[in-house]
This record gives sequence, C-alpha cells and structure tokens, in this order.
Amino acid sequence: MTLVAAAYTVALRYTRITDGDLYFSTTAVCITEVIKLFLSVGLLAKETGSLSRFKASLSENVLGSPKELMKLSVPSLVYAVQNNMAFLALSNLDAAVYQVTYQLKIPCTALCTVLMLNRTLSKLQWISVFMLCGGVTLVQWKPAQASKVMVEQNPLLGFGAIAIAVLCSGFAVLASVGGLYTSIVVKYTDNIMKGFSAAAAIVLSTIASMILFGLQITLTFALGTLLVCVSIYLYGLPKQDTTSIQQGETVSKERIIGV
Repeated sequence: MTLVAAAYTVALRYTRITDGDLYFSTTAVCITEVIKLFLSVGLLAKETGSLSRFKASLSENVLGSPKELMKLSVPSLVYAVQNNMAFLALSNLDAAVYQVTYQLKIPCTALCTVLMLNRTLSKLQWISVFMLCGGVTLVQWKPAQASKVMVEQNPLLGFGAIAIAVLCSGFAVLASVGGLYTSIVVKYTDNIMKGFSAAAAIVLSTIASMILFGLQITLTFALGTLLVCVSIYLYGLPKQDTTSIQQGETVSKERIIGV
C-alpha cells in the first residue's frame, strides 16, 4: 500500500506538469474504474470456482438487487468527484505537499463517524486530529517549491481541490471501502500498520519529489510533515480496553463491602 500510494501520487504529478497537451482527467478516472471492474470480476470468478456459481452470484448480488446497486452508486459518484479533484490538485501542487495535505481526510472521516454514526474517539485520537490539522497548516503556511517545474500553477486552486477531495473521502468512507488494494489492507492489517504505511508514503513522495522535481524543503514543511506523520501513528493506536480494569475495581469494592 505504501508503494502504491507514493508511486500513484508521484506518477500522476509527473504526467500533469509536461509541456505538451494534457490528457483529460475524466478519461483517466474512467479507465481506472474499468480496470477495477475487470479485476473485481476476475476475483469473483476465482472465488466462485465455476461458471454456474459465477453467474448465480452476479444475478443475486448485482442484477437481483437493484436497490443495493442504487445505494452503491452514491459513494461511486462521490469517488468519481474525489479522483478528478486529485488530478486537479496534483496539477497545481507538488506531490509531497499533496500527500501531506490529503491526510486531512483522517479528521474529516473521524468527524463524520462521530456525527453520523455516533462513534466516540479517545482523547489521544482527538489530540492527534488537532496535531494533524496543525501540521497541515504549517505545510501550507510556506509551501515547498519545486525548482524543476516550469509550468504555471495555482496553489490556491490546488488546495481547494484537495479540500473537496477530503470532504468526498470522509463521506464516501461511511458507505464503502476506497479501492481494491485498500480493502485488502483493511482486512489483513491493523491500524498501526496502516498509519505507518501512510507516513512512509509521505516520506517516499517527498524523496521522489526532491529527485524528480527539485523540491526545496522548508523548515515549516519539515515540521508540518513530522507532525502529520506522528499524528497518523497516534490516531491508529488501539484504544485501551478498560473492561478488565472496571471489573477488577468492582470486585475489589465488593470485597471491601463484604469485610
């Protein structure tokens, strides 16, 4: 997941700063989703094991469930907007700046889960959320500049595109999982590893930007990136299980009362 996130961001940035005519972002997003569709069909065929079971699964879960299909169309539309905003953002921001700023999806998603799903966050998670916001503010306060990029850019437009992508990400995560490789990571790894993966992707994107685009690291960018990486790690730490502690306190009180 680390290599995918870093390589995707750097490669997309590289293709958006060429001197020639740019390709349409909508075409790239459409091709990506078609590839995902074929991969999903292939995985389903492998899981079912036979053509008859494959047809039965498609009939039952797709063709036979129009309401569920309509529900899935909502996050699908949101993801389409989010992916197009990523292209717009990387046309106007460096890959490393984008990678750091896009981590605002964590507090956005956290806020959505608290308000819409009535979930609670630990004190440490709240601290990490505010720390992440502070780190992103430092990064945007004096953005790092890329000396090898000669095309005209609009950082304000890029940040606005990231803001829309972050809002879309927070909303869509409530309904579905973002991407095939992410679903595999969510299933087979813990939060600490996912947080480490995101932080490592930021570091790799920064190194690649320094080599490919001549990114000049500023003090505020370095401090902001460090805060973001630390906050991602802290946010992914498991909550302390206080059940056994509370049970122990209850037993102790009963013994005292019995005495």
